Amino acid sequence: MSKFGQDLLESLGQAVAYAKGETTDVRVTVIQVPDVRAIRENLHLSQSEFSDAYGIPLGTLKAWEQGRRNPDRTASSYLRAIAGAPSDVRNALHLA
Repeated sequence: MSKFGQDLLESLGQAVAYAKGETTDVRVTVIQVPDVRAIRENLHLSQSEFSDAYGIPLGTLKAWEQGRRNPDRTASSYLRAIAGAPSDVRNALHLA
């Protein structure tokens, strides 16, 4: 078996041990995914209006809202900024 295969099996074993509560000596990365639909609806915008206002491709927005994809860390941060200061974000985007 290749080194990659061995490393992969070892990692899977560690993940199972962590899931069973047998170890806490692991690195866990948690990405908090914002509720995209709730952010958009709170702003009273349609998907198309939200997409246009904040420069997010409509297909990407729909995929996030339907749970087919999740925003990555950068997009999640951007969405949290929109939720916290929607006018400021919109103004900053339209300054250019």
